[in-house]
Amino acid sequence: MRPMKLPLVRVAVMMGFLVGCAGTIKPSDRLDEQTGMTVGALQEPIEFVENVQNAGFSNSKRSSFAYLGPIEWDRMGEITYAIWIHVAPGNDKQVGDIHARGAVTLNLDDGPMLLSPVDAPSEGHGPYKPVVSWGQTSYYEVNADMLRRMAASAKFALDFRALDNSTVNFLPSHDTRATLTEFARTRGITDD
Repeated sequence: MRPMKLPLVRVAVMMGFLVGCAGTIKPSDRLDEQTGMTVGALQEPIEFVENVQNAGFSNSKRSSFAYLGPIEWDRMGEITYAIWIHVAPGNDKQVGDIHARGAVTLNLDDGPMLLSPVDAPSEGHGPYKPVVSWGQTSYYEVNADMLRRMAASAKFALDFRALDNSTVNFLPSHDTRATLTEFARTRGITDD
């Protein structure tokens, strides 16, 4: 049997579609039956990889990862926003307690954004699942303006305070703008 040949134009269109989809994680909504809240989140969190240029990490064979996901909680029209962050350590140098004030900073085009931990509403199950059982997970307070800033920023990095008070830097594994812009657009935060 001869292999099927696709016209070159069809192959180019299919490849363009696949490449376009690979960079954006789609938002989704679900109703939490336990609380009656509508929860808006991404289908999966955005992955960040430890910056290999961090001091003390150049000889490490395993990188650490961090994951970030925006959240909208809608309680009968009362809207609140947060960011979910999970750190999955893969080496000996651990980040400090990510629940502590001042432990996590987002670095954006227009400057740093220090994150403040917040308690998440009780729900049947969280909007994102921790990637590893030995990692740390926390929620951080944000508002619509902060989400707009994040979506508009070409530069996006996560900094964590390490146990020795140094900074551990994580960079996204792909461009975050399309994903965060789509989340903001579906939430009615921006028209982009």
